[in-house]
Amino acid sequence: MNTGRSRRILSTVLALIGMFMLTSCNQQHDPVVIAGGNPGGVYHAYGSMLATELSANTGREATVVQTDGSVENLQRIGSGEALLGFAQGDTVADALTGAGDFSEQLELAAVSRLYDEYVHIVVARDSEFVSISDLADARISLGSPGSGVQVIAHRILEAAGIRAGDGLSSDDVSDWVTLGTQQAAKALQSEEIDAFFWVGAIPTPGVSELAEAFPIRILPVTPDILDQLNADHADVYGLSELPRGTYGIDDGTRTMTIPNYLVTAADADRGEIREVANSLFAGRAAIARQVPAAALLDIREAIFTGQLPLHPGAAEYYRSQRH
Repeated sequence: MNTGRSRRILSTVLALIGMFMLTSCNQQHDPVVIAGGNPGGVYHAYGSMLATELSANTGREATVVQTDGSVENLQRIGSGEALLGFAQGDTVADALTGAGDFSEQLELAAVSRLYDEYVHIVVARDSEFVSISDLADARISLGSPGSGVQVIAHRILEAAGIRAGDGLSSDDVSDWVTLGTQQAAKALQSEEIDAFFWVGAIPTPGVSELAEAFPIRILPVTPDILDQLNADHADVYGLSELPRGTYGIDDGTRTMTIPNYLVTAADADRGEIREVANSLFAGRAAIARQVPAAALLDIREAIFTGQLPLHPGAAEYYRSQRH
């Protein structure tokens, strides 16, 4: 081969490699955006602590942004506004198929299964409400617009045969409102609403703070409602009991559970997501000191993400941890 030509080819290859490495370095300094949730909820607290761990472990800037929850988190990932986000399994199922609040399918992947979330249907302890069917004429908060809470609330009420306005006269506009956890807690305490829905790990900070000042109960979700929802929504729901003493409630309460995931885009950088998985598990103890739900993170369960595929970068991390 002509020596001059060989040198030109080598120079071109080296230049391309240099450009690639420079681009990669620039990308590694881009801030990592984590779509969290409402302040007072587990998503926001978990996201804040994960951002701290990522920044410490990688030297990159990481930040959590406040959102209304699962739906908005996945939309931000789909649009490229966030690298990571927390989401409920049922909302993920909708996003993957372009159903519900999603006008088109989103290409998503899991970093990890994190923990199971519990449905909270919160009422005042001395209220007359005993079952979901009693809420037909109640003033209810469904959760923030764009939240997975709102998705669940609508589905549960529909399964119970309850529609907005059932208990109102024609002069009333609606007996349902959309409030975040902290706003709903204040509204319940001031008797502006009768009940509110929340979906999150236990204990949820905002609900715990309410229970310290205002005695509450959690209404049970019955097996017949669970069976109806699972028949319509790909068997993503389960039943579990809130441990006795949670939120100062003496009796155990059976309620619905939903798996919760840390989600990213399917085409996110493999090495970057491996770093995220490493920081998630390396920082588990530190995160759990502020967010008790993080103590539930289990590397043996993390890969069970249902119909949400595991991201290749996360899969690499889990393979590296096999002993």
